[in-house]
Amino acid sequence: MPKEWILNSAMNRFQLNFKRNVGPTSESIRQCAPKTLNEWKEYYFSRVRPKEHIIELGKKLYIKITEVISAEVEEITEQDCIDYMLQMVIDRTYDGYCREIKTIYGQLEHELGLKIQPAPDQWDRLYNVDFYIKINEKYIGLQIKPATRGIQLSQIFTETRLQKETHEKFQKRFGGKVFYIFSTTENRKKVIMNPEVIAEIRSEINRLAQLKQGK
Repeated sequence: MPKEWILNSAMNRFQLNFKRNVGPTSESIRQCAPKTLNEWKEYYFSRVRPKEHIIELGKKLYIKITEVISAEVEEITEQDCIDYMLQMVIDRTYDGYCREIKTIYGQLEHELGLKIQPAPDQWDRLYNVDFYIKINEKYIGLQIKPATRGIQLSQIFTETRLQKETHEKFQKRFGGKVFYIFSTTENRKKVIMNPEVIAEIRSEINRLAQLKQGK
């Protein structure tokens, strides 16, 4: 398995399996419609690429692994590996998280037509609130949670139960409720996983707006 991984990675990296090198294999095998492996082999070597050509690609692959990749590996230091792991686990994870959060609250701003502000650090610690919407002198709290379609409901219920007390404290002090917004990825785009929350937030906005009017 390790050998196959190296061969496959190098082959893809240097594009030796691209159509320009090996021909249209998927189309060719459908045209051939072989009943046996030997039938496909004879068809390929006679009509797509000669066997000698594939052998030359194999030799080229060997050179790439033993010369190019080997030289690159020798230049890698232990510190390079440490720095890379830290970057992948810390920096890139954080950057991805920030992009996701920004995308989601941008969608919320568009849907609600109101400015959404990042919560002060103290609010995050005391009330588990990431963002807020100000309505007159009252505040609505928002917590954005990256999730997946396969997220367990028990996980959501456990977390909301643990944070319920802090959210109640937020509402008591600032007047507005706290809402969870779960985000997921669909077709490479970040979307709100529980869009029904938007109507709930609008309802809370209206409630707080009416308080100002004395209704």
